[in-house]
Amino acid sequence: MITEHAILTVKAGQEPAFQAAFAEARPIISGMPGFVDLSLSRSMETPNQYLLLVAWETVEAHTVGFRGAPEYQRWSELLHHFYEPTPIVEHFVDVKR
Repeated sequence: MITEHAILTVKAGQEPAFQAAFAEARPIISGMPGFVDLSLSRSMETPNQYLLLVAWETVEAHTVGFRGAPEYQRWSELLHHFYEPTPIVEHFVDVKR
């Protein structure tokens, strides 16, 4: 399993609209093959910043499966216009002890 990590900086003042759009977009991503779990958290210090963590079975489930799926277009239409700047997305793997 991998974790997708993105800091989403939303244009100031658009936080309520972003959260509503995210609620609409959430079923899109959660229905994708390889999706495991998702959390969206809002920064207490910087209220227009959100931390998105998505667990996927594999990195390809995200980068090829989700991003290559027709549903990704709707996800993008709902959410991408809120971001400034464009988020940097990285993938993390659990470190075994």
